[in-house]
Amino acid sequence: MKIFNHSIKSWLIATRPWSFPASAMPILVTCAYLFWLGEPVNWYLGLWTLVNIVLFHAAANCWSDYRDYMKGVDREDTIGGTSIVSGEFKANEIKGLSFTLLAVAAAAGIGLMLCTGMELLYFGLAGLVLIIAYPWLKYHALGDLDILLTYSVLPIMGTSYVVLGYIDLETAWLMLPTGLITVGILHINNSRDIEQDRRANIRTLAMLMGKRLSAWVYVAEMLLPFVIIVIAVICGAMPWWSMAVAAALKPAIDNCRAAMKLPSEGMKAVAGVDEKTAQLQLVFSLLLTLSFIIPALISCVK
Repeated sequence: MKIFNHSIKSWLIATRPWSFPASAMPILVTCAYLFWLGEPVNWYLGLWTLVNIVLFHAAANCWSDYRDYMKGVDREDTIGGTSIVSGEFKANEIKGLSFTLLAVAAAAGIGLMLCTGMELLYFGLAGLVLIIAYPWLKYHALGDLDILLTYSVLPIMGTSYVVLGYIDLETAWLMLPTGLITVGILHINNSRDIEQDRRANIRTLAMLMGKRLSAWVYVAEMLLPFVIIVIAVICGAMPWWSMAVAAALKPAIDNCRAAMKLPSEGMKAVAGVDEKTAQLQLVFSLLLTLSFIIPALISCVK
């Protein structure tokens, strides 16, 4: 089936669906964590929130691709985000897709707000501003901060409000473990594209740091989440089951080893590492989710 000369599959691929775990998993982890805490989680509203943020994420990806193309960041030799430069889509088609997805997400967000409270409007507006401003912020070395806020801090706090009716501050334990890996997706992408981004006359955080320091920052983003989980378990903020995330340590280390080759081997050393980082985010978050769900269910049985 084709819509405006493109198949549904092509439109879907243009949204870069492989990146969606970065936005979806913080919602799932937050609901599971609150469930473990014994809070009365509204799972229906939690699912609605998950779908809503994925729609926003898809819109953000398209908007970023459109702005990168117009800015000259994405060209024929660019890795990733090639829906426009490949000639498959026109720039205005991707822009239109972004606005359409934003409109649908906004409508769903309004519906969610009517089911919860007006306070949700502040989360929605903040997220909308961060999505629209993301390309500009990325071009001025603030993209990493934008990603941390958009795909960790706001979703976790917003989900807590949606499923409980208030913000449970204990969910702050989740922000860095899930957020740092998500930021790592962008950071390794920008580290790989330093030369292309310099050609486009923009400044990313990776450019300011240089390849060597950027590689070390990526290593920290991959390994600190595991350290934070250990600290949370020791402090009693998470169950011992949460140590199960150690099963994701090997792929994290493999990604780190690839990143450390960046200064000597260049962009070919980290080709595909951004997608592997997204996969790591999915595995890490699923393990963390299960580590909350399983002991909570065991307690219910007892």
